Amino acid sequence: MAKITVDVSTCVGCGLCEQACPDVFKVEGDGIAHVILQICTSCDIKEVAQQCPVNAIKVSE
Repeated sequence: MAKITVDVSTCVGCGLCEQACPDVFKVEGDGIAHVILQICTSCDIKEVAQQCPVNAIKVSE
């Protein structure tokens, strides 16, 4: 299983990840995306990570 992390010091809270995969990502009240679930069967997490404009999402095997 892959481990999904968001670098909170890099994240700008644009919300693209949450729009692409709301089962895994949520932009919280602090304006930063957080991982709320490590598994998603409806999204390609690596593709979502590649779409992050500041490369804040990391997916490790």
